Amino acid sequence: VQLQASGGGLVQAGGSLRLSCRASNTIFNTFSLYNMGWYRQAPGDQRELVADIFSGGSTKYDDSVKGRFTISRDNDKKMVYLQMNSLKPEDAAVYYCNAQYKTGPESWGQGTLVTVSS
Repeated sequence: VQLQASGGGLVQAGGSLRLSCRASNTIFNTFSLYNMGWYRQAPGDQRELVADIFSGGSTKYDDSVKGRFTISRDNDKKMVYLQMNSLKPEDAAVYYCNAQYKTGPESWGQGTLVTVSS
């Protein structure tokens, strides 16, 4: 699967951004069976999980974004979204879209940069 992330940019603290990730070349056109996630990596830090949305629709969030970020998916459009509200300077990072079909290898998008000014 190929992933194309978009939607990053510069926003003031307290503001909002919506990231989008488009999937293509999914196995047997089964995007709905992929577990999808958003990760982020700030300079000097390891890549960390922000949010997951599983094939059944359940979600999981890192504690640092609970109540502020919402992950969602549109299986018909092969899209996954990350709505980010009440952004903080510490949310600034490159955000990556991730896809995994069952227990197969993970796929990564190219990343989209989020900058939050204080």
